[in-house]
Amino acid sequence: MRMKDYVAVVTGAGSGIGREIALHFTDEGARIAICDIDMKGAAETQDMIRAKGGEAICVEMNVTDEKAVNDGVDRVAKEWGRIDTLVSNAGIQIVHPIEEFPLADFRKILAIHLDGAFLTTKACVKHMYKQKSGSLIYMGSVHSHEASPLKSAYVAAKHGILGLARVMAKEGGKHGVRANVICPGFVKTPLVEKQIPEQARDLGISEKDVIETIMLGETVDKLFTTVQDVARVAVFLASFESNALTGQSVIVSHGWHMN
Repeated sequence: MRMKDYVAVVTGAGSGIGREIALHFTDEGARIAICDIDMKGAAETQDMIRAKGGEAICVEMNVTDEKAVNDGVDRVAKEWGRIDTLVSNAGIQIVHPIEEFPLADFRKILAIHLDGAFLTTKACVKHMYKQKSGSLIYMGSVHSHEASPLKSAYVAAKHGILGLARVMAKEGGKHGVRANVICPGFVKTPLVEKQIPEQARDLGISEKDVIETIMLGETVDKLFTTVQDVARVAVFLASFESNALTGQSVIVSHGWHMN
């Protein structure tokens, strides 16, 4: 087991990519703090982990609320004595042409993605620095590198996550803390499925064209990335044992955008 007795804080772990990362971490021996605002989903993830014989606790956490983040992270550290991995995964998507993009929605996306990454990082590193080890994993996107129409807020947020991770690689290095970004392509989660009719409407094309041209047109095989693909990369980054791999973005996208 590559993560035996690790303690992992995973935000947005009540569903989708976050849930799959939590399950893969469990298979590698980690104890999981399932952090989400959806406590029903968090409880379902906890049941799945316990069915595997793993340990998990549910932490209600709005990642834009500093007190909620600090209290939740401190609770995890008190429960299990350490924090080895943060997966900053909580996120949403709202699409509009920029001339129709409500400022409140733009701010909401940036707050969940960027404020959430900042606040969870700040809360976790105080524990990681004490133990002189840790791994910060941020959920970016191919949109951390590539722009797409209708996604001004999301693309801005995902580009910002790259910058935060690179700063944390430099600040955390002397404390034994690594920071890296996973950049998935389109993963067929409810977040992406919701976008298909929205983009068809706003771009004036069919849903089939959204999938085949907009979402998968630049891939090498016209396939969606899977939650399992992303989770396997998260395990690799969490279990890597030195600062040789830090400050990097790992693109998991069937060849859409190549570094």
